[in-house]
Amino acid sequence: MTPNDTTAPQHPMQWSDEYLLGYNPIDTVHEEFVGLLGQLQNADDAALPALLDQFAAHCVSHFETENTWMRETEFPPRDCHIDEHAAVLHSVREVQGLLAEGEVAICRDLVAQLADWFPKHADQLDSALAHWMTKRTLGGKPVVLRRGLKLR
Repeated sequence: MTPNDTTAPQHPMQWSDEYLLGYNPIDTVHEEFVGLLGQLQNADDAALPALLDQFAAHCVSHFETENTWMRETEFPPRDCHIDEHAAVLHSVREVQGLLAEGEVAICRDLVAQLADWFPKHADQLDSALAHWMTKRTLGGKPVVLRRGLKLR
């Protein structure tokens, strides 16, 4: 990093079994989300615009896929879930514009907020969608085997 770079965190997000929900299409897209977010956390300032663009494109595809599943299967709590996706994508788009004007700190803040947001979103909203989709496609709840997790 150059002297003008802002500080990137020491421990970027990495995919692990703690994020598994048991529905492979969701787990696959979430693994990509976490990987891209980790790259953003660890990037130097010069790499941020291209990585944020890649992350934004991922979010569009990721959220559209989940939103389509929720609408097509009439997932009961779909409205709040879809609204949350829209709010995140709106923030990402807004920060893309600010980053293009040199506002690096706001990008770093967004990335930190997303790293805090994702585990909660996945545990609360996406896990319910994973259960719903598994029940509709396989007739039961997903089974998730998590390796190497510390017991609380």
